[in-house]
Amino acid sequence: MKYPKEYLDEIKTRLKVSTVVSKSVSLKKRGKEFVGLSPFKNEKTPSFTVNDEKGFYHCFSTSEHGNIFDFIMKTQNLKFGEAVRFLSNLAGMKPYTFSKQDEEREKKWNTYKEIYKSYIDYFHNELLQNNKASDAKAYVKNRGLKLEDVQNFKLGFVTNEIDIYDHLIKKFDKHDLNNSGIFYFDEKKQKYINRFRDRLIFPINNISGDPIGIGGRATKENKFLAKYINSPETQFFKKGSNLYNLDKSRKLSNKLDYVFLVEGYMDVIGLYKNEIQNVVANLGTALTSKQVSILEQFFSNIIICFDGDDSGYKAALRAAENSIIELKPEKKIFFLFLPDKHDPDSYVNKFGKKKFLEFSNKNSVEIHKFIYNHYYNEVDENPSSKAIFEKKLKSIAGSIRDNYIKKYVLDFYLEEISKLSPNITRENSYIKSKKVKTLKSTQKYYNETKSLTSIELKEFSFLYILINKPEFIKNNFHLIENVKLFTNENKTLFEALVKQSNNFTEFNLENFDIDKSLIERVFKFSSIKNIWDKNSNDDEKIASILGEILRDLKNYELELRIQDLEEKFSKDLSEDTFNELKELKKMQNLN
Repeated sequence: MKYPKEYLDEIKTRLKVSTVVSKSVSLKKRGKEFVGLSPFKNEKTPSFTVNDEKGFYHCFSTSEHGNIFDFIMKTQNLKFGEAVRFLSNLAGMKPYTFSKQDEEREKKWNTYKEIYKSYIDYFHNELLQNNKASDAKAYVKNRGLKLEDVQNFKLGFVTNEIDIYDHLIKKFDKHDLNNSGIFYFDEKKQKYINRFRDRLIFPINNISGDPIGIGGRATKENKFLAKYINSPETQFFKKGSNLYNLDKSRKLSNKLDYVFLVEGYMDVIGLYKNEIQNVVANLGTALTSKQVSILEQFFSNIIICFDGDDSGYKAALRAAENSIIELKPEKKIFFLFLPDKHDPDSYVNKFGKKKFLEFSNKNSVEIHKFIYNHYYNEVDENPSSKAIFEKKLKSIAGSIRDNYIKKYVLDFYLEEISKLSPNITRENSYIKSKKVKTLKSTQKYYNETKSLTSIELKEFSFLYILINKPEFIKNNFHLIENVKLFTNENKTLFEALVKQSNNFTEFNLENFDIDKSLIERVFKFSSIKNIWDKNSNDDEKIASILGEILRDLKNYELELRIQDLEEKFSKDLSEDTFNELKELKKMQNLN
């Protein structure tokens, strides 16, 4: 029976890998990882590592690799269901009770998987043994593939020797076969037709290595026939959520921090057989943010390498605009363009692994720079062209989910845009002014002081409003009286402001019995000062900004509390701690 992903994810949330492993292996902290003696082999020098951030363990002496479920299964000789029950108990969770719906879905999945396995096994054997597959064998040979490559990727060729539908219908239900996507109904012939006939087939596996789809390539040139086709999407196969060869490449993530993302099946196989095995491909559609997000779970650097022609470049641009949304701190996305008329397969076969990696190191471009360079090349001296250019880049930067990355990408774009004209026009003056007032100045001060944090800067804006709008203290006292500031100096200033507003008819900074340097810091580092003149008379606008700041301060307080509870939970694994943690995260999401 297959457990719901949500249930398994909750177990993983409650239990760090190091927490589970440390029950049987003595671990020592080393940087971001833990190390210890292998539980799979007698050894004197530690070769066993645990990475909580990535959620896996790896044994270098035996190549054993996996998550908490794998560890328990292998060390305690348990089946998966038994491991789940063991870990759910350790996490303080109730055993999962399967519903009829779960049972039906599991049954459908097992049948679906068996249909694909039967189909792939049969035509893999056809490619290896049937003399009628000569065209496919010639194609495979011409692409430089050896027997081990064919077997490793379980390539097959769909001959017309047998009506595979009639063969499979003896074993599987008609409804299940029709829903597999392998066949389509021909209205003229009034029968189901093999979708991949006369094609070389590439099995597509899920992350666990189970077959979920098929890619097919025509071995003969035919203008009426698409060169490549994929199985249609089904209940168990979503093209935008899967990647070809991810099941193999993810196992290398403990050794390599980067992965190549290419366009086609043959590109994957070409690199793989040349010992570049950290490679995946999207599945015939535009690269999705979901696919990028999946890769970022395993690798820190994604190098997108599409064909070196016009269509490859256009695909790369679409991929860049779709994937920049998932850019995160400590994660990088690069684009690599091979010489014209070369794809990854042809380049690595001609020049070898070493040259390919050297070319990649020298010519990979970060995603935000690639996007900038593309649109920069379309700009002329027309002001309208520049305005469109600026609007486009701001829109792209604004789509990035992570706020910190969003700021610095936007800062980069604004700085580059300001260089377009040697004479600063009104437009460019605004750009420079905005850049300096938001990101650059904040970052500049941060670098100068080495002591300011993002939350401290937020506190400065909060205090700046109260200093310049003291009536807000009285009018909104119910909102700010319980505000928690995290910097001692700012706490002191806040208390003085509240006291001043209560004790004096007229608010006067000169009456403050407080170090004036504290006020000077507020005026120096507060980012809201840059929009103050324009909005100072708009109380509604200022109140709205104040509300946003208060929410940010509250969220920061929640983050600190969540961190404390996560650390506590990793030690005590109590249900009460977990429930409190769950509630705080719910509050965080609502804010």
